[in-house]
Amino acid sequence: MAIEITRPGKYSLIVSTPVMPAAGTLGFADSYKGLIDYDKLGALVTNPVTIEPWNPASGTRLIPLDSGILLHTGLPNPGLSKVIGRNRKVWARLPIPVILHLVATSVDQVAQAGRMLDDVDEVAAVELGLRDDIERDEAVALVAAAAKMEKPLLARLPFYECYDLAHSLAEAGADALVLSAAPRGTARDSHSGRLVSGRIYGPLIKPLALRMVGRLRREIPKEIPIIGCGGIHSPADARDYIDAGAVAVQVDTATWAQPKMLERIARDLGGWIATRHKDAFLDEWNPDMGQTEALERRAAPGANRKR
Repeated sequence: MAIEITRPGKYSLIVSTPVMPAAGTLGFADSYKGLIDYDKLGALVTNPVTIEPWNPASGTRLIPLDSGILLHTGLPNPGLSKVIGRNRKVWARLPIPVILHLVATSVDQVAQAGRMLDDVDEVAAVELGLRDDIERDEAVALVAAAAKMEKPLLARLPFYECYDLAHSLAEAGADALVLSAAPRGTARDSHSGRLVSGRIYGPLIKPLALRMVGRLRREIPKEIPIIGCGGIHSPADARDYIDAGAVAVQVDTATWAQPKMLERIARDLGGWIATRHKDAFLDEWNPDMGQTEALERRAAPGANRKR
C-alpha cells in the first residue's frame, strides 16, 4: 500500500500505512520499540522541538478528568541541534520515515530551522506546530517561511482556529493540514487547589475534530491532504476519520494507556487485519498478529508438532 500524505510534487511524502503517532506521543526516536512494531506504522512524528532548549513545566502537569486528562508539559526539549545530533543515527535505522515536529516561534527561527533540516536526510518531512492564539498573518508568515524547505511541510493547526486558518495556510505553502492540536482548557488541581491550564485529551475530542475534518475536506482543495487527530482510541475511531475525508490519522493518548493500540489501529488500516484461525492454538495467535504472520508462524518448522 502506498499513501501520499502530502501535496503531490517532487518531494511528496508517501507512507505504507495511514497511521502514525501524534507529536509528543513516542518521544524523539525508538522509546517504544520494545512495545510497538514500528514496521506497521506509517511514520514517526517526533516530540515537539524548538530552536533553543525549553525546560519542562513546573508545578502540576497532569489532571485526571471525567472523560480524559488535562496535560501541561511545557514542551521540554534540548533544542533542535541537540535533538538532531542525538537521534539521527537512530532515525536512519528506523523502518519508517521520520516527521520532525517543529514548534513555530518566529519567522527567523523557522527559517533557521529549515536550513538545518534540509541537510538532515534522516528527517523526511517537517510538521509545523502553531500556538493557539496565533493571528492569521503571523501563521501565514511562519508557514511561508517553513515552506521554503525542500522537505514536505505539514501544518498542525490550533484547535479553535482551524476554520479561520486552513485555507490561508494551504495557500501559503502547507503540503498537508493536521487537524488538529489538542484543545486547551482549564481544570482545578485537587491537590493544590489551583486552576491549571493545559491541553485536553480524551474520547470526547473525537466528535468535534471529526466534524472539523469533514467540513474542511469539503472546502479545502482536494490536492491538500488532511490528517485527522483527536480522540482516536480504536480502529473504528480511525476509520471514521478516513470516512470523513482524512488521508491519514495521528493517535495520541490511547498509546500511553495501551501501547499496542497504536499498532493495532495501524494493522487494521494498513490491511493487516487481526485474524484468528479456528484451529489455531492460543500460543500461535494474539490480537495484534495479522493473518499473514499467523500463517507464517503455523508454517514454521515445528509449528505442527503434536501437543
